Amino acid sequence: MSTADSPTPNHFLRAIVAADQARGAYGGRVVTRFPPEPNGYLHIGHAKSICLNFGLAAEFGGVCNLRYDDTNPSTESVEYVENILHYVKWLGFDPGANVFFASDYFAQIYAYAVLLVKKGKAYVCDLSDEQTREYRGSTTEAGRPSPWRDRSVEENLRLLEGMKNGEFAEGSRVLRAKIDMADPNFKMRDPLLYRIRFAHHYRTGHTWKIYPFYDFAHCLSDAIEGITHSICTLEFENNRELYDWLLRECELPDPPHQYEFARLNLTWTVMSKRRFLRLVNDGHVSGWDDPRMPTLAGLRRRGVTPEALRALAERVGVAKANSVVEVELFENILRDDLNLRSPRGMAVSRPLRVVLTNWPEGEVASILAPLYPAEMALPGERTLHIGRELYIEATDFAEEAPKGWRRLSPGAEVRLRYGCVIRCDEVVKDASGTVVELRCTADRATMGGVAPEGRKVKGIVHWLNAENAVAAELRLYDRLVRVERPTGDDFLDELNPNSLEVCRGFVEPEIAKGDSPAHWQFERQGYFFRDPVEAAAGRLAFNRTVGLREGWAPEAAAEPAAAPVNAGRTESAAAPKGPAPQAARELTPDVEARRAALVLRHSLADAPARALAAEAALVDLFEAAAAGAPPSAVAPFVVNVVVGALRQAGRGPASLRGASVGRIVALLENGTLGAAQARRVLDLVLANDGDPDAIVLTEGLSRVSDPVAIAAWVAATLDAHPAELARYRAGQTTLLGFFVGKVLKLSGGRADAAAVQAAVGVALG
Repeated sequence: MSTADSPTPNHFLRAIVAADQARGAYGGRVVTRFPPEPNGYLHIGHAKSICLNFGLAAEFGGVCNLRYDDTNPSTESVEYVENILHYVKWLGFDPGANVFFASDYFAQIYAYAVLLVKKGKAYVCDLSDEQTREYRGSTTEAGRPSPWRDRSVEENLRLLEGMKNGEFAEGSRVLRAKIDMADPNFKMRDPLLYRIRFAHHYRTGHTWKIYPFYDFAHCLSDAIEGITHSICTLEFENNRELYDWLLRECELPDPPHQYEFARLNLTWTVMSKRRFLRLVNDGHVSGWDDPRMPTLAGLRRRGVTPEALRALAERVGVAKANSVVEVELFENILRDDLNLRSPRGMAVSRPLRVVLTNWPEGEVASILAPLYPAEMALPGERTLHIGRELYIEATDFAEEAPKGWRRLSPGAEVRLRYGCVIRCDEVVKDASGTVVELRCTADRATMGGVAPEGRKVKGIVHWLNAENAVAAELRLYDRLVRVERPTGDDFLDELNPNSLEVCRGFVEPEIAKGDSPAHWQFERQGYFFRDPVEAAAGRLAFNRTVGLREGWAPEAAAEPAAAPVNAGRTESAAAPKGPAPQAARELTPDVEARRAALVLRHSLADAPARALAAEAALVDLFEAAAAGAPPSAVAPFVVNVVVGALRQAGRGPASLRGASVGRIVALLENGTLGAAQARRVLDLVLANDGDPDAIVLTEGLSRVSDPVAIAAWVAATLDAHPAELARYRAGQTTLLGFFVGKVLKLSGGRADAAAVQAAVGVALG
């Protein structure tokens, strides 16, 4: 089935599938599905779902279907169908012959609709969309029955047949399930099953005049295909009750069961097809494959590999609670992945001409330079040429050097990477005062890194020989949005105006060869990828996949870097200047070594790695804890919770067992503990060096989802606040949050928040 490795860490879905198989459920079969709607391109969130569904099926000897839920003809197309299949395969998974379409089952789905009508479980409704919303009620008021709810079975069958035959106007009628208009779950308040739509379907043409809604078609398609484990993201949790009701009322044997997991959410990233469409249609990006887009097409064009995406899916794991993953984690995974596959080369993005005045005209020296660092023990060399005229980065020169400047300035010396030491003697400017050329002296005795009589310089710069450097477009991508968590409909105001800078630069001849690798690390610049779209058109362009290290901050927190005198020949995609690199705090060599080791070994973001690296004993505590829980979860817990608790107790990291910390984090991750309970367990561990599991048991700290217990807390809370209850019933519905908070407080923070909110809503009516 798959050429990709499935995630190895254990999680609740793997445990469910293993238990089902052990007890012989579904005859031992395991059939999952990845069910995209063909109304857009796949994005990075889909990658997690693809890895999970195909990976679980492969692990348990089952199959995973790729099924297009194509029930909305006005937004779907063959282009999206083909793109989805292409990127499922690119990611490393091949569904083979198991490619299906909900439209394959339209006749069967309609037959089930007829069955529901005959059983008195569905009816044709003439309410408009606005009236339907009005009749549905609210969180505090039950819905009202449709005036058409009690039509006879015979009339409903006749009207449904008329809908199918196109006898009624589009939008004039719908088919609804007849369930319960007072149900606290809005999904059960007579949900819509079919609507009239006179649209051309890319597969069935104009055969059908009515189309099933997603909730109706989805569960039936699962059952028709023999799916055993229907795995959805958490936003479909409320749909599960309807999913089960429809399968039960349609009398489907051995029906599948729906399970929900947390979707992948990344900071600094837009994650919505609706938003993607606005970005594409309004021209904020060049298309679905724009390298700034988190679509798989955009990520691939930027240079992200399927291996890196599978590694991300494995690292973030599978959880029941929504969370947001720092994009820095993904960037670190990218660096680890690209480091081993990217030969080294030099490119100049903002060229500034350098003339070596003591270098003879026409003379060219050759230098052998490695393609990989020595510690990687990978073979390969390329030949560099150095002549009288060179290019360096304009940003490597400052006419008035700031304090600590280690690059070129008037009278200063630097070493050319793999080359010789040069000294800046003269600065040439154009009529506007812009620096256009540096005249320097080369110390030929220092060629190839030689340092006669121990001569050393502080700075090293990359460069290119002007005579054979190859012109190329270098695209420097930054984050598409400039806020950590983009908001809803106003997200366009949060776009980063500096998300793309296009530079007309140069690269080494080796890099420009048609048969050279697509991935390169441009020394001192970052990891770059040859743009495949431009290459197909015969143009040379490189997209920066990720920088060599983290260093990006939002505008409010940014500190401007020292500006060089000359900006070089660049073209900026937008102005004015936006976010600037955040000045990194200097670390001692020991702390820097520990920080680098944490980032390399655990792919930690820079901020928690720095905080942990500040003390060797704290690193030891983290390492011991990370043996029992995901490092990405352990790091923030240690930095944000454990350090404060130790400080308050007047103790050092060595006084706490890392295994205990790891166990607390594991209990947090699997949902046994909430944040408040985790802190309580930590306090008790510090007080008596107790076992976290024993403390949870004896103190009764496990998170409570039992509906009886929660109902008792809710009743006690309402009894204790009669005045607030009266105001709520008088129309002050904003007090709902007040009651939820009081219930959580009464439970000592142990009650599951989602269950409490639902129970409070029911109790308030």
